[in-house]
Amino acid sequence: MKKNELKELINEMTLEEKIGQLVQVTPDFFDQEGEITGPAAEWRLSEEKLFQIGSVLGTHTAEQVYMIQKTYLEKSRLSIPLLFMADVIHGYETIFPIPLALASSFSAELTEEVARLSALEATRAGVHVTFSPMADHVMDSRWGRVLESNGEDPTLSAELTKGYVRGYQGTDLAQDTERLAACVKHFVGYGAVQGGRDYNHVDLSPIELHQNYLPAFQAALDEGVKLVMTSFNPINGQLMSLNRSLIKETLRQEMGFDGVVISDWNALEELLAHRVVRDKYQAAAEAFEAGTDIDMMSDCYINHLADFSGLDSQALDEAVYRLLTLKNELGLFENPFRGITANAASIEHSLRKATKEAAMKSFVLLKNEDSILPVSQKQRLFLLGPKADSKDILGAWSWIGKTANAISLAEGLSHRVPDLTIGKAASWAELSAEEYLSLCEEARNSEVVVLALGESSEETGEAASKAILSLPESQIELVKRISAVNPNLVVVLFNGRPLELTAIEPYVKGILEAWFPGSEGGHAIAETLTGYYDPQGKLPMSFPRAVGQLPFSYQAYSTGRPLTEKNQTEKYVSKYMDVGNDPLYPFGYGLSYSNVCIEAISQSAEVLTREKPLTIQASVKNPSTREGVATVQLYIEDMVTELVRPVRELKSWQKLNVTGETTERCTFTLTADDLAYVHRDLKRYPDFGQFRFFIGLDSRTTLAGQFEFCES
Repeated sequence: MKKNELKELINEMTLEEKIGQLVQVTPDFFDQEGEITGPAAEWRLSEEKLFQIGSVLGTHTAEQVYMIQKTYLEKSRLSIPLLFMADVIHGYETIFPIPLALASSFSAELTEEVARLSALEATRAGVHVTFSPMADHVMDSRWGRVLESNGEDPTLSAELTKGYVRGYQGTDLAQDTERLAACVKHFVGYGAVQGGRDYNHVDLSPIELHQNYLPAFQAALDEGVKLVMTSFNPINGQLMSLNRSLIKETLRQEMGFDGVVISDWNALEELLAHRVVRDKYQAAAEAFEAGTDIDMMSDCYINHLADFSGLDSQALDEAVYRLLTLKNELGLFENPFRGITANAASIEHSLRKATKEAAMKSFVLLKNEDSILPVSQKQRLFLLGPKADSKDILGAWSWIGKTANAISLAEGLSHRVPDLTIGKAASWAELSAEEYLSLCEEARNSEVVVLALGESSEETGEAASKAILSLPESQIELVKRISAVNPNLVVVLFNGRPLELTAIEPYVKGILEAWFPGSEGGHAIAETLTGYYDPQGKLPMSFPRAVGQLPFSYQAYSTGRPLTEKNQTEKYVSKYMDVGNDPLYPFGYGLSYSNVCIEAISQSAEVLTREKPLTIQASVKNPSTREGVATVQLYIEDMVTELVRPVRELKSWQKLNVTGETTERCTFTLTADDLAYVHRDLKRYPDFGQFRFFIGLDSRTTLAGQFEFCES
């Protein structure tokens, strides 16, 4: 449909039909047989109003989408097709590793491919829009939704966000019906909720907002993302759904977004609980005036917006036009049953293969004392722990995924290790005296003991904030008891956030961070433990020594009394009295079986100008006989700044395949743009002067060089 035809269509619409297009409901509103019941009855929706609704969220099957769309087109006056949206976060039915795990790959190519395959499966179920990617900047793993994030670094998050948008949307949504429109979320600041508690208050300075919280959203906009979801939280006292400044000025004018803005679930009605509006009428009026286009799952717009005497008819037409444009870009006017194909060939096998490969690229080897890993398939292995035979490995957002079809660690190891014994007990607390003795005997007679520990899916994700991030006492006790009879102990972790591992780290020789690895998790872990695949993941979030360090980022700001190697025993410096300032495992950290290392670094010059970038090279050595992957990371430090700045910031990285007993070189190019930061005037530009750079395999690297940024 042409643009002028869309505008003609809007001219044909009544006020109620226009408002209806800006309302989103769940499928159960349409599960009617002549009588208005359930949610529609609670909202007092007549059949006429119901068939003016613009979009639906949360459908499960192609059959459900087809029936709702068919009924809607038959009963609505103008037959404008519905838009179907869903939470396709890391897969639809076939589940990939959680986004935080995918971030461990440091690979936008991987996030792009995961998004493409997720879209392929979801579009076959009639889904048009996914509420993904999540671009929230996060520093506090008490917040359960770090599971959906790209981690603590804004530069890494921006690149991975771009990958997701490219993968979901492709280049032509109308022609490529195997792609989805992406909705980036949550705009903005949700990752900074106080105390790491979901739905809580956020207080951010404008500089912090522009420096760390907006870049990933800007990256999504630069890739042409079609929708932006507002966050639940207030920011500096103002609810995002009502935040005219951030929506109309920052998002629309400064950042250049011309797509659809949608609220989060029931966010407009929740304005009443925040006590910032008197009633739903005021909620509808103020949210619309602030720039919120779609009201997700509340009846504020559908039942109250038409009563708003100050309703700007031009603004309403513009909001409806944005939504109709999205439907048109998806080709829905010509093909309202987009993506639904009868007798389509099965893609399950290829998807499961892809999710296994994605999982293996996401695992992070945190500890490997005495090279206990990889284990040999000929060794006697003893597997136990609460996650040993658990299929609860998909994560909190696998709402369509079938847990029963997931591959547990026990199943995966059974296929690769002939001499494998699987323990009965899930945790120390469940052991009887007889079972404990039997367990100890098994552990004592095994060459390596593998303990599968961690969280359940329900303990992570939305509404899963925690104040304690250590493993349960029963799991910690199990580690201590088993290590007492066999020190060759390897822990495999299943979790959706960085955990506090201080209590178990001294008792184990190996730790493999597996996250929630998805449908093929067991096979992927087994192939990694047995050395078929070399771990290459790097931590996208630091693991704290203690929860009291949170919120935490490797981008620590300079202080007037910094802690140094020389003043460790002094009192009046910026430090904790009971734990170190540094994390247990830092951002960017991850070991490999090949033990690649950086042998030397060099630079092309000592001066960088706007016209002449600086070239930095690193020699990466692989001393082992097996091929390895090195994620070489480049950080910078601005020596003199207008504002207090972090002592180290990631600027670039490269993944390098290094064959055994060889040395490879990787080259970075630093430009003036890489030196820029947000100043007092909220503009981003670099300062002239001295800089240091650091090259390494994690954020703690000490390999450094220096250069000066000059005008010419």
